[in-house]
Amino acid sequence: QVQLVESGGGLVQAGGSLRLSCAASGGGFVINDMGWYRQAPGNEREWVARITRGGITNYPNSVKGRFTISRDNAKNTVDLQMNSLKPEDTGLYYCNARLMRFPDRNYWGQGTQVTVSS
Repeated sequence: QVQLVESGGGLVQAGGSLRLSCAASGGGFVINDMGWYRQAPGNEREWVARITRGGITNYPNSVKGRFTISRDNAKNTVDLQMNSLKPEDTGLYYCNARLMRFPDRNYWGQGTQVTVSS
């Protein structure tokens, strides 16, 4: 019903920046909140940022002040601007979305790799 595709990952040195994008495609849906998650080898997938349909954002302390999430409801896209990157930010970054009519079901993209070197 909904397909999510991430882009924008890459290699960057500590202190650098990257901007990730996620595009949702498919018909017959209205996206509620969207978010970004990441997973490093051996670790659980962790929440990075969230944004409601109304534009309210939230972040964990680990990225607060460095990452900014934004969205375009008309285009069904969500971006993640990542500044002051740290090696601990390294991981596979996933886009997440939930639909208005199915609030308990999570949709995921395939992920885009972010690698931050010291």
